[in-house]
Amino acid sequence: MDFYYSPGSSVCRAVIMTAKAVGVELNKKYLSVGKGDTLNPEFVKLNPQHTIPTIVDNGFVLWESRPIAIYLVEKYGKNDSLYPKDPQKRAVVNQRLYFDMGTLYSAFSKFYYSIFRPTKPGTLDDYAKIQDAFKLLDTFLEGQDYVAGDQLTIADIALVATVSTYESVDFDFKKYSNVTRWYENCKKVVPGWEENWEGVQSFKKLIQGGLDEFKKKYGL
Repeated sequence: MDFYYSPGSSVCRAVIMTAKAVGVELNKKYLSVGKGDTLNPEFVKLNPQHTIPTIVDNGFVLWESRPIAIYLVEKYGKNDSLYPKDPQKRAVVNQRLYFDMGTLYSAFSKFYYSIFRPTKPGTLDDYAKIQDAFKLLDTFLEGQDYVAGDQLTIADIALVATVSTYESVDFDFKKYSNVTRWYENCKKVVPGWEENWEGVQSFKKLIQGGLDEFKKKYGL
């Protein structure tokens, strides 16, 4: 299975961990967004949105990390533990995936991506939305070890990819005790965690030059 990706991208790392969980070998094809690799005609022909991650599985092309994770589990998973077939359990997993995409990951991109885009600065209101998102995640984890029930699912994998990226920008989430407990457990139980962490370090190296000035600007 061809996998177009960048190791620093949290959504790409979520796919890597999901593939590891279901035993799928990825033929990794690195693309640099900064160098314009995703705009190469060959890639645009595959994916008109020219986004990563993108997979090609025996001619079947799919992009967007969360649909990719679902596809991998439904096609290659040995059981439904990562994405339950029970409608109510699956609905909770889906809700958490949408929370990751539309709230936690979105809050990160609106605030911290301004390190790359100084012409579109984040605001302290954007930072407050990050704190609100972590409060919600902390609530989801009250009294349970996983975000969508009593076992590891692709919702945990997607969210741990995002939360680990927050660690790369020195966001302190230790005051969210349930998140901290869950995160430490994920390090032990999520397949492919080591490669995820290598990607986090890659992302941190990419932003390191501007991170200190960014934090100083916002008093972080």
